[in-house]
Amino acid sequence: MNKAELIAKVADDAGVTKTQANAALDSFVEAVTKTLKGGGKVTLVGFGTFSVSKRAARNGRNPQTGETIKIKARKVAKFKAGKELSGKL
Repeated sequence: MNKAELIAKVADDAGVTKTQANAALDSFVEAVTKTLKGGGKVTLVGFGTFSVSKRAARNGRNPQTGETIKIKARKVAKFKAGKELSGKL
């Protein structure tokens, strides 16, 4: 499912226009992004938790040349599915 399909489904289920559903989805993504940038986490009970994880610096390989390269440490977004969501899969 892509963003357009998700917006159409939300609009249909909630009885709102696609424009309103798009605004709601954009607002949700912006709120989650802002919270994660601030170092927090977002927990949606029954769905899951969005959090930030630190990835340590490490050595990697350039697949074309086989040369060893250094990969910098960085922060990455992480999602852990909740118990209810996991149970439905």
